Amino acid sequence: MRYQVKLNKIDQVYAIWCPALPGCWTVGDTEQEALEKIKYVIKDYLQGFDEIAKNADFYYIDVPLKSHWYFDV
Repeated sequence: MRYQVKLNKIDQVYAIWCPALPGCWTVGDTEQEALEKIKYVIKDYLQGFDEIAKNADFYYIDVPLKSHWYFDV
């Protein structure tokens, strides 16, 4: 399966994450190391998700959208 990842050099390391999988990220000392490490992180993330979700109840919810990004109090 193919996933889009984002790579950003921060100080002396390369941070990499998968926007489609919240919380799925890692760092590497080089760009290539980060790209290799994220493959394993994505695999572990998906395996963990499968384990958690196998006995879960799924629901659909409706979320009303407003044109403003604030809450009425």
